[in-house]
Amino acid sequence: MIVVDVNVIAYLLIAGQKTGLAQQLFQQDSEWVMPALWQHEFLNVLVTFVRHGGGKITDAENLWRESLSLFGSSEREVNWIEVLRLACQHDISAYDAQYIVLAQALGIPCITEDQRLCSKFPTTALPMQKFLVNN
Repeated sequence: MIVVDVNVIAYLLIAGQKTGLAQQLFQQDSEWVMPALWQHEFLNVLVTFVRHGGGKITDAENLWRESLSLFGSSEREVNWIEVLRLACQHDISAYDAQYIVLAQALGIPCITEDQRLCSKFPTTALPMQKFLVNN
């Protein structure tokens, strides 16, 4: 089981440069968990995808359905006080803090391509490639 941030979900579902890595990650460990926030963030990713010509609205709708099929039951609660504390102490967004707090609470890694999070939380936040090599 691993925590993944919304960008990893996007890499898995939207064909691009990091899709192959995301697919390898999913094959290696398909039990992905995330805070409920992922849905809001992924909707924004899909809006950007359509606005910037990545696909049509029907493509985004299909990606949305696929994401819910894969991860709709993967959401976990986070401790909001811990999110607030972590975000303030480490100068990160409350959005990012949710993923880190969840990973820390479950004692599992958070897979992200956010280099800032990886540098601030080197034992918790890992890029896809590093996780794949080490596991």
